[in-house]
Amino acid sequence: MKKVLAFDIDQTLNVAKTPIPDEIADLLIKCLDDFMICPISGQKFDQFLIQIVNRLIERGVNAAQLANLHLFVAQGTQYYRYYPNGYSDKPIQASAATDKAPYDKNNWHLEYDFPLTDEEVEKITTVLEESAKETGYWEEDKLEEGDEIIENRHSMVAFSALGQHAGTAQKYGWDADTKKRQAIVAKAAEKAPEFQYEIGGTTSINAFKKGMNKEFGMTKMLEVLGIEKKDVLYFGDMTQPGGNDYPVVKMGIDTITVRSHEDTAYALRGILGVL
Repeated sequence: MKKVLAFDIDQTLNVAKTPIPDEIADLLIKCLDDFMICPISGQKFDQFLIQIVNRLIERGVNAAQLANLHLFVAQGTQYYRYYPNGYSDKPIQASAATDKAPYDKNNWHLEYDFPLTDEEVEKITTVLEESAKETGYWEEDKLEEGDEIIENRHSMVAFSALGQHAGTAQKYGWDADTKKRQAIVAKAAEKAPEFQYEIGGTTSINAFKKGMNKEFGMTKMLEVLGIEKKDVLYFGDMTQPGGNDYPVVKMGIDTITVRSHEDTAYALRGILGVL
């Protein structure tokens, strides 16, 4: 039996950039009793809390279950773990007291981090903006007030063509075949080939040091959790070459390609049904 269920987030657990729906939250809570649950995505830590953790809290997850939830942020270049009774360098021991410990956001601990330098962030930001403008896909005029196209996520830089707050329908229609982002990526790779660029979500490009993609994150996951590839089942929607889930496929990790969170829910119901 698998020990870990690992997930991309947008289009795998939810509608892009929205909190996970009730059914996914309820299924994940049930899975936390039997599996380590490991979301791995290009998103920043606060977005993991908004889209996943807060929904689990609303649906009744307990502290012991949260200790089985491992957040691999920014493609796994950052790793957060929950300590029900506050951070300790000793192994977490499940108990009745742990189960009932009240949730505290401050009990998330950053276990490791591989940040970009300020100079690297500046160069990637400049290159992405120039490349989007040169290809005609810099659409700053469509941003909501206070939103931004390029975001520093500490160990990677994320390009979101319509910003973080654009509506779902607008995002889905902007680049369904990924050709706009492919053009931006091609330009950026010419300008700064020392970095890696991957297409993810509906309007996003993730940029980072070469090799710091999901293969790096999944390799670190195996290491810190003390597991092997055969112990992991991965769910993702961008498993084609060039997609941000493709490095996981290349590693030889068992992968389920989904089109939406409904596909993921269907698979999870099947997994829970045979336990």
